[in-house]
Amino acid sequence: MKKRIIQIFSWLTILWIAKVFLFSLPYKFTGHPDTQHIFGTIGQWMQGVIGVSIGEWFSSYGAIAVGMAELTVSLLLFFPIILFIKNKLGTGESKVSQSLIHTLGGLAASGIMVGAVFFHLATPLGIEVLHQGQSDGGSLFYAAASILVLGLMMAFANFTLLREEKLARATA
Repeated sequence: MKKRIIQIFSWLTILWIAKVFLFSLPYKFTGHPDTQHIFGTIGQWMQGVIGVSIGEWFSSYGAIAVGMAELTVSLLLFFPIILFIKNKLGTGESKVSQSLIHTLGGLAASGIMVGAVFFHLATPLGIEVLHQGQSDGGSLFYAAASILVLGLMMAFANFTLLREEKLARATA
């Protein structure tokens, strides 16, 4: 029962993470003005704090780098579907567990969002992003914070399943 609850929680969390990550990719990969404002603001801040070169790089390529990371994590989180299909087709049981993938994916998603939350709180970007007189109402920040927390919860829950699987194999 515990395993089933963790699996359901994990898949609901993955759907939320994927929605946020994948729906933002067109903005990140096409240089949308809102994305340019966000990464430009952070890049300018970085120029004064870390150095001009890294700040300029982040302004120019940060959105693409973050988008690639978010795409990679989304693919990782959905990888158990491929393993499920492979198992149903009878091509052999996978040696990689869904719990391991969801542990790593939760940590990776949270890792990306640690950066997002940090930049919202530590830079002039702020919690509520203002661009061209429009406010996002803090939605970007709250989405990042929710993924940070849910990703860590998912990683922890799946890690407990991993430990139980390992213990069951050791006693079998």
